[in-house]
Amino acid sequence: MNLPNKLTLLRVLMIPFFVVFMLWNIVGDMSKWIALSIFILASMTDWLDGYLARKNNLVTNFGKFMDPLADKLLVCAAMICLIQLEKLSAWIVIIIISREFIISGFRLIASDKGVVIAASYWGKFKTVFQMIMIILLIADFQNYFLQSMTNLCVWIALILTVVSLVDYLFKNKKIMSM
Repeated sequence: MNLPNKLTLLRVLMIPFFVVFMLWNIVGDMSKWIALSIFILASMTDWLDGYLARKNNLVTNFGKFMDPLADKLLVCAAMICLIQLEKLSAWIVIIIISREFIISGFRLIASDKGVVIAASYWGKFKTVFQMIMIILLIADFQNYFLQSMTNLCVWIALILTVVSLVDYLFKNKKIMSM
């Protein structure tokens, strides 16, 4: 297993630790900051594994499948925690998670037909904005400007979620007819 794939698996392994610190004040107020640090570190492995895979020609079918799945697991776990902490509306999370299920199902259909669908640029932008949104929501800055930026990021992430779904389906519609 190459280094980019190991980083992807590391991201998945970080999720339970993130959730524990996010939902339980194990170390008081520091729990939120530890959870935030874990989330940021896990998010950085997303960028790093992709960079290393492309730079060193280590792109694999495993990575094409697991990297987006690891992102989905991390982002969905964070958003579900944010619902419980009443920092994010459930309807927004439902739309985002629904998109993830649709794309995952679509990828499974494609895989069954011998086609691997890599992440698109819209999907990557969506993931970046979702991660920024989550970071800002966890940090929960009590500043009008930063709260406005957080709300803007929530809306941008939601819009990019829908746009990336339409883009995936449109670009890969031939898979449904194979």
